[in-house]
Amino acid sequence: MRVAIVGAAGYTGGELLRILLDHPQVSELQAASESQAGKFVWSAHPNLRKRTDLAFLPYDALRPADVVFLALPHGEAMRRLDEFRGLGTLCVDLSADHRLRQASAYDVWYGAPHPHPERLAEFVYGIPELHREQIRTARQLSGAGCNATAVIRGVLPLARAGVIDRSRPIVAEAKVGSSEGGRESSEATHHPERAGAVRSFAPVGHRHTAEMEQELAHPRVDFSATSIEMVRGVLATAHVPLARELDEKALWRIYREAYAAEPFVRVVKERTGIYRYPEPKILSGSNYCDVGFALDPRGQRVVVVSAIDNLVKGAAGNCVQAMNVACGFDETAGLGFPGLHP
Repeated sequence: MRVAIVGAAGYTGGELLRILLDHPQVSELQAASESQAGKFVWSAHPNLRKRTDLAFLPYDALRPADVVFLALPHGEAMRRLDEFRGLGTLCVDLSADHRLRQASAYDVWYGAPHPHPERLAEFVYGIPELHREQIRTARQLSGAGCNATAVIRGVLPLARAGVIDRSRPIVAEAKVGSSEGGRESSEATHHPERAGAVRSFAPVGHRHTAEMEQELAHPRVDFSATSIEMVRGVLATAHVPLARELDEKALWRIYREAYAAEPFVRVVKERTGIYRYPEPKILSGSNYCDVGFALDPRGQRVVVVSAIDNLVKGAAGNCVQAMNVACGFDETAGLGFPGLHP
């Protein structure tokens, strides 16, 4: 299979390259970047030294491929979609440009109207645990926001079981690493400003909230995001109001039934040890999402904890997993790396 990556010089582009270089079904890779054209890919992704001799191509030099990944900044894919999607049979957009089904939501959450609202219905929200059957026949897929990925996968079993009190909001907060901000530097990523910081950068109004409400079909999610001194990872904590009393056995049954057959979601809830609940540190480089929960004995509330690597399960890995489903491959192909410990 031939694969092209548009915007391959960024962090998610680098993760796509790392994963697809070891994919058993990929025979040809093209890495395109306007700013890095002509340079070896390892100039931007030094971990790939001696792993590949690929060089970045300018966009106009891209050849037809079976799959085209768009790893572009928000706003670019919606404007340049026709320039790239015709290159491949399957187009996967990692940006936020085609994630929301309602065009009006872009006005609310992104501050501007979508220039091509008619296209939104053409894209399937590409989380296999949610939309596996639609992904199988889709020709255009969107990625998912990394924070949305963590919260949705944590809360989804409760939503599908119909046990959430829909009259009350789900309250969620995510602690995130610096790579979530992308490759471009800013004052907030300057080392003296970032090191040792615990900074609430989006107490309200985070854009990924729209995806959480959309995919969980919940009327209101109140979400906050906090930047911490970590490079990779998301640790999401969601406070979920229950419509009725549940015990631990009922919660275990809900989560086991939801995720027993899922290759990349693990229920983590141990009695002892320091890894009793999900921990993003041990997921670095992996496509796993670890999910745990704690029942509040004082009332009808479950605290759901979920962890991912934001660049893999929250971006590139999830999209390769969706590609595997859409192309009829083994869903785990190229995604076997288990993470690191310690």
